[in-house]
Amino acid sequence: MTDLVIRPAVAADRVAILNLADRLPAFGPRTRSATEIAQRERRALAEVLDNPSPGSTLLVASRPDLDVAGILLLEVRRDYFTDETHGHVSILAVAREAEGQGIGRALVKAAEEWGRGQGFRRLTLTVFATNHRAKELYEREGWHPELEIHYKTLS
Repeated sequence: MTDLVIRPAVAADRVAILNLADRLPAFGPRTRSATEIAQRERRALAEVLDNPSPGSTLLVASRPDLDVAGILLLEVRRDYFTDETHGHVSILAVAREAEGQGIGRALVKAAEEWGRGQGFRRLTLTVFATNHRAKELYEREGWHPELEIHYKTLS
């Protein structure tokens, strides 16, 4: 994986980035449809490509055989309890053909470097409760769960 480069997204990456939104429902809950998840994630990625918000960063993991092997959308948020700004991993996706090759781990490390570079004390991320593979990666990399979201469908 020495040929892996993590770089800012460019206009030429747009189609591949938006196509990676289709990967995100594969690890999602059964409480939302794959279409619902992919459409919302695609919309979020298109928004940041068209009109990035201040402080947001969209990174691409690229290698010689695959221009977009993975993506990482980072945003600035405020902590609910302390009001302190922190970094947030909004979207992390790896191309199917690059899965299991350390791309996700490299993107997590890039998020940490970005956060340190911004002077943040904390990074956060949200992960579907059923995405065990991602949760295991995050825990191996020193992340800890803090909050859970519970829901109830109302009729």
